[in-house]
Amino acid sequence: MIHKTYFFLLFFFLIFNLYAQWIPQEVATKANFRAVHTVSDKVCWIGGSQGTFLNTTDGGKSWQVQKVPEADSLDFRDVHAFDEKIAFLMSAGEAQKGKAKIYKTIDGGRTWKIVFTTQEQGVFLDGIDFWDKKNGIAFGDPIGNKFYVLLTNDGGESWQRVSPDLLPPVQEGEAAFAASGTSIVTYGKTSAWIGTGGGKVARVFYSHDQGKTWQVSETVLQAGKSAGIFGLKFWDRNTGIAVGGDYINTKDSAPNVSITYDGGKSWNVITTTDPQGLKEAISFYKKKILIGVGNGTCYSKDFGKTWSKIDDSVFHALSFYKNTGFAVGGKGIVCKFDTRFNLK
Repeated sequence: MIHKTYFFLLFFFLIFNLYAQWIPQEVATKANFRAVHTVSDKVCWIGGSQGTFLNTTDGGKSWQVQKVPEADSLDFRDVHAFDEKIAFLMSAGEAQKGKAKIYKTIDGGRTWKIVFTTQEQGVFLDGIDFWDKKNGIAFGDPIGNKFYVLLTNDGGESWQRVSPDLLPPVQEGEAAFAASGTSIVTYGKTSAWIGTGGGKVARVFYSHDQGKTWQVSETVLQAGKSAGIFGLKFWDRNTGIAVGGDYINTKDSAPNVSITYDGGKSWNVITTTDPQGLKEAISFYKKKILIGVGNGTCYSKDFGKTWSKIDDSVFHALSFYKNTGFAVGGKGIVCKFDTRFNLK
């Protein structure tokens, strides 16, 4: 009896330490999720495949699992919300097949309005973000040799394309990964960054005039047809981080983190996470600890210079608001970060 009790407690201890950092959420769907936005300690929105979206207004105690009407064929790869009422969903897919759309709700998801759609050949939306409630940006893969960048200044009610003449040309094969909703990010009132892959060099396009004009810089992160930058995060106008890897060779040991200190003009510090391999998204926990997800979960207490392993969980995207964070993945995976977990 003593031995059985001992082994049971040992087993429980090991399981607790392995999984306690993420608390699985009960959601009645097997949709694949690559979009999450934690707005407050109570409110979180999630976008997924088959026209599915989730939201909680009680910190994950309960979830509303719903579908946007007549959107069963759409895959919502990015979501941006302002509160429990107002949110945007962006679908990634071929425009000529009716899959390039942006939806808006102002009533907590009870009704949705299409605020942008196009059937222009080649358009494939990758991400959306906002500087404030009126001014936002969305983008898609290149048309010709220029990224497809959209701006709104009326709260997302209408969107206008930035003239291709104002953007640098792309490399052969260069595009972006609609993988985590963080291949485009904004900061402050005017700054925006786009991380790329698919070409010979992983690059970052950046703008400091609210998306009107753009420049581009190179990184030395892994690049190629299935490799490049998957996620970005900035904590001031000058300082930010890019994470990535290869979505086919997800355990590749190549450096997968780069840091900028000059607003994206150059990317100097190169590091590797633990676990190694593909990292798709990065976010701040407690405003000072970086947490990355993808092929395993990791954290950094020195703003990305060194990394420690949390576990081997596979997530596509995550989002934190102060201490509250959610991560999402394939086949209905939604987890909440357990603040009792000790990040040593």
